Amino acid sequence: MSDKKSQKISKKHYEKKLTELQTELVKLQEWVKQEQLKVVVIFEGRDAAGKGGVIKRITEKLNPRVCRVVALDKPTERERTQWYFQRYIEHLPAGGEIVLFDRSWYNRAGVERVMGFCSDEEYEEFLRTCPELERMLIRSGIILIKYWFSVSDEEQEKRFAERINTPIKRWKFSPMDLESRSRWVQYSEAKDRMFAYTDTKDSPWWVVEADNKKHARLNCIAHLLSQIPYQEIDYPAVTLPEINKEGYVRMPLHDQSFVPDAVSDWLSDE
Repeated sequence: MSDKKSQKISKKHYEKKLTELQTELVKLQEWVKQEQLKVVVIFEGRDAAGKGGVIKRITEKLNPRVCRVVALDKPTERERTQWYFQRYIEHLPAGGEIVLFDRSWYNRAGVERVMGFCSDEEYEEFLRTCPELERMLIRSGIILIKYWFSVSDEEQEKRFAERINTPIKRWKFSPMDLESRSRWVQYSEAKDRMFAYTDTKDSPWWVVEADNKKHARLNCIAHLLSQIPYQEIDYPAVTLPEINKEGYVRMPLHDQSFVPDAVSDWLSDE
């Protein structure tokens, strides 16, 4: 999945293509629901590589009862004593569902390995077990798709600076982001070893070049659509009946409060 940093795409063209792709995502959603498919999509990659932006555009027009996002916090004390994959397994889809993992069990191959949150034995066991687990999931009927978002050092630094200096984005920046820069070599080595073990014929990694956010979003969504054969569902024709208000009497309301019209206040300030 290629993306040329030098290429530009106009806002108008981007929004047009995004709308077309989101329309196809709705068709895919309805097909998944009708055919009772089980879909898992994993999003991993460098910090500030744009995973969240792609996930947002995928889910934007979809039914949250069909397509849901799983973004787990650090494990609790109880979860630390469980089988490592256990807390992820409980979030796997039932028939007719799509689950998007914003970070996944691959935390163990990345941040946990680099930051020393797991032992060498736990790490090696993960590398041995993960391919087997994924083959089991696929044999059970789950469609598993894995994306790795790659971003250059220069672009990552630019995005980190934007997060730090933009109030509505400041929450995205964490101490782990600083560690990811100071341990760049360790993260790169961990990623390479992870790919060596888990980029398998049954469950390959797809790399998204993400320096250009618009390209990355369009490329990833288009590729996702290509991975799951689907058909458009024909909806039955619907004729809206007239509203029947016969016999309705409005009850008197007391102390009814209304939300203040803040929009008019904003407009008056322009």
